Amino acid sequence: MRQFIESVKIALAALWANKLRTTLTLIGMIIGVATIIAIVSLITGMNQYVAAEIDQLGATTFIVDKEGIITSEETWWERMKRKKLTVEDMNEVAAGCQGCEYVGGREMTMRKVKAGNRYVNDVFIMGSTANYPQIVNFEIEQGHYPTEADNEHRRPVAFIGYDIIDELFPGMSHIGKTITISGQEYSVIGNGKRRGSTLGNSHDNYVIIPLSTFEKQFGQRRSLDIFVKARSFEGIASAQDEVRMTMRARHKLKYADADDFEIFTAGDIMSMWENFSRGAFIVMIGISSISLIVGGIVIMNIMLVSVTERTREIGIRKAIGARKASVMWQFLSEALTLSVLGGAVGILGGIAVGQGLSALSGIPMGIEIWSIVAGILVSGGIGTVFGVYPAMKAARLDPIEALRYE
Repeated sequence: MRQFIESVKIALAALWANKLRTTLTLIGMIIGVATIIAIVSLITGMNQYVAAEIDQLGATTFIVDKEGIITSEETWWERMKRKKLTVEDMNEVAAGCQGCEYVGGREMTMRKVKAGNRYVNDVFIMGSTANYPQIVNFEIEQGHYPTEADNEHRRPVAFIGYDIIDELFPGMSHIGKTITISGQEYSVIGNGKRRGSTLGNSHDNYVIIPLSTFEKQFGQRRSLDIFVKARSFEGIASAQDEVRMTMRARHKLKYADADDFEIFTAGDIMSMWENFSRGAFIVMIGISSISLIVGGIVIMNIMLVSVTERTREIGIRKAIGARKASVMWQFLSEALTLSVLGGAVGILGGIAVGQGLSALSGIPMGIEIWSIVAGILVSGGIGTVFGVYPAMKAARLDPIEALRYE
């Protein structure tokens, strides 16, 4: 241990004596490790964010819609040709599913929302059934959500998000105020909790109105998304089978015909996201590894230069009894110290970059201890691998020839 500490001290002194060269040598290692730490932190944070968003659906909730999860252009074109799902489909599902606790639906469009001289462009307008908050764990902060009576009587009432409150009703009470959507006036009856934004996309830019009111104003040409909450987690598969049988009967599908609708759960969405993030992680780590390899090559090059510069020093050490192993360990510890130092700076840089990107994008940052440990081990491993050849070259120098070197 004493020899190791002494070797590290000598290595640090040698690196400090050539500060500019050391700094330039570390750049590749710093960039590589910083990139890995930032990527791991952001992807971990994004996974946590997506999981939290998907968890809003709940473990017992599934969705029935026309398109489902689309993974290719061919799939998109094929599913666009399907017939739309309707309120009648939703009502039949609700009547025929014994394992379903709630069955609701929603339709969406984007419109300008006005109040007096103020307006907000590109607002998500959603028409939904009264039980939507019970199905997807939607949080109500003030007032109330459109009720079943509002749906039954097609009342012009609106439940709004904080973007609408901030832009149209700054510093004043919004409950009972009137907003205008495509020429139709709506009375504000409540609002949801503030959720913020991610990657510049706000989660508070919405107006929710009764589904019947939505179809009255915007027509019935859109396909309905049907949300179903099973009575229990164990009964979700049975509930899906009941829904599938009802929908196939409604659409008059034969036994051999494929479904012309999709059924998927929060778990299906999460699995798709995990596959995507796993692929992105591998690609990004592969790209950043190039920087680490370049950093390793630079370390080896600098160590070879160092061996050449210190040839006479090596000869003197051997002449007074230094063994090959001691000389080799000295140069190997110098390469190792250089690479670990670069790794440590890279870890700090990666955390700083990750925090900066998190602040700009709204994506939570998830620091993984294993990624920090991996950063140190990887940088140390690269320093060892690329430092072996220069260290062996120094150890094999003939002391007589080394003493003659000028």
